[in-house]
Amino acid sequence: MNYNPFSLAGKTILVTGASSGIGKAIAIECSKMGAKTIISGRKKERLDDTFSLLQGEGHKLILADFQEEEGVNSIVNNLETIDGVVHCAGIAKPLPFQFINDSVLSEVLKVNFMAPALLSQQIVKGKKLNRNGSIVFISSISGILCSFVGGAVYSASKGAINGLVKGMALDLAPKGIRVNSILPGMIDTNFLKDGIITQEQLDQDKKRYPLGRYGRPEEVAYAVTYLLSDASIWMTGSNIVIDGGYTLI
Repeated sequence: MNYNPFSLAGKTILVTGASSGIGKAIAIECSKMGAKTIISGRKKERLDDTFSLLQGEGHKLILADFQEEEGVNSIVNNLETIDGVVHCAGIAKPLPFQFINDSVLSEVLKVNFMAPALLSQQIVKGKKLNRNGSIVFISSISGILCSFVGGAVYSASKGAINGLVKGMALDLAPKGIRVNSILPGMIDTNFLKDGIITQEQLDQDKKRYPLGRYGRPEEVAYAVTYLLSDASIWMTGSNIVIDGGYTLI
């Protein structure tokens, strides 16, 4: 057998928000690296599509909606002992600051911050995460290094995630559990193809990236599989920026 410290063979990984975009790519790459992959999302048809693309055997699907009160419990109650969890579920809801209200704040913070925080807490407290396990949050450069027009609430939720990561990393270090986050720039997912933004606008925006393009979901997934593997066993409380050089200028 070839030596590979980046392998996920023998590990069981939970990926939330796996029905599309970055979460879908992460789930697929985890399975390719040998992990038994448990995927979660709120849309069954799209989650089934992700499930059909997983390689290997022993994978599992859990339907859960973080906008509902029972979303976190739906996962915890159906979860076996795992070696890693990747928090990908999230929403944006762009809105100028002067128009935000309790409803928007509650919805975005509940899905982007409260749900992954509470899910992690219940997994750890319930001893469902093995020693030397890894928790990975998909955060954003928004709210940490920059923001965007109408992005105050989204940025706030991602800023909160990165504060959470630092505290969790310290509290869980005695258990050997590592906690890290990925900060992507713009990633080319299906939401860019819904017609709201023209191709001309997209091409112009891409010029703001030194590497000349948006990222691809699988490029975020590669970094996540590294953080889940034993290759990153001495890494915790870190934020990995993957933005094509956007925040350099």
